Amino acid sequence: MGSLKESASQTAGPYVHIGLAPGDAGFDIYTVELGRDIAGPEAKGARIAVTGVVYDAEGAPLKDVLVEIWQANADGIYPGAGPVEDGFVGFGRVIPDFETGTFSFTTIKPGAVDGMAPHLNLWLVSRGINIGLSTRMYFGDEERANATDSVLGLIPADRRATLFAEPTDDGYRFDIRLQGDDETVFFDI
Repeated sequence: MGSLKESASQTAGPYVHIGLAPGDAGFDIYTVELGRDIAGPEAKGARIAVTGVVYDAEGAPLKDVLVEIWQANADGIYPGAGPVEDGFVGFGRVIPDFETGTFSFTTIKPGAVDGMAPHLNLWLVSRGINIGLSTRMYFGDEERANATDSVLGLIPADRRATLFAEPTDDGYRFDIRLQGDDETVFFDI
């Protein structure tokens, strides 16, 4: 038997919404859609809204991107790593508004996890991206915890700001830049 050859790579689009967020694409096929409320109604902790825009290399909002979010609960525990409150999923998928390019979701502010400051893990996939992009969103108002975070400490000081969400009246704003000035730090995982 001969050796297997690698398949040609493909990007995720242009139908990423239909396959990964069908409700947002107008297909009502799930009883419960993953997405906009990641923590669930019974989660303890401070409830927050996160909004942002993913910008392409030209500075234009990317409207066909999917953002996956993973997070710990308010006690710093990921589902499956220990006990979490009933209904806490810690995972969701969102897509931006087709008109504005703004994505949004609600959750709770996570607790610190094993020497790392409170953060959200994000994974992006879109048309034109062959391999999903992984990044983190840290909270700009957690200066003390951010200063001792083991992952942030590995990133050059002048690049760390691309990972901080800024507080707003009802939560946080986190914009992601795929290339160019102030490109968001992405992780090779």
